[in-house]
Amino acid sequence: MWTREKKIGLAMSIILVVSALGYLIVGNFGENLVYFFTPSEVKAFPPDYYHKRVRVGGMVVKGSVKTYPNRLGMTFQLTDGHATIPVTFDGIPPDLFKEGQGAVVEGYWSEEQLFHSNLIMAKHSEDYMPIELKRAGATLPRKDFLKTLVPSEDSR
Repeated sequence: MWTREKKIGLAMSIILVVSALGYLIVGNFGENLVYFFTPSEVKAFPPDYYHKRVRVGGMVVKGSVKTYPNRLGMTFQLTDGHATIPVTFDGIPPDLFKEGQGAVVEGYWSEEQLFHSNLIMAKHSEDYMPIELKRAGATLPRKDFLKTLVPSEDSR
């Protein structure tokens, strides 16, 4: 049989564990958030946002990607249709990264009005297909998405 002291001890232990987990989750959550901005918002950053880690999403401007033979990295421009920002990237870009495609870059905005990135997350369209299948001549089946939401006569 549980005594009153054992019940109180168990309740206090549960409260202590839940409180500790809550503190770890909420206390560290704010430090690890990386906010997502558009190039227009980045250009309007006040000086106190310089060198803060942020993510910027947009389209890579066609003809803007420049690589350098003696350096690992590249420069390109990112746009949201209203504003364009220059990005310098240090590292190897992902395979899906290319001009005219969507990309999210992570890094910081500097006083020189240049976004310094060390991470690119390339976005692809919903009809993405691995390059091996494209080379083999495979095509994606085309379905009318709205028709797939309405039950057909056969399924009733």
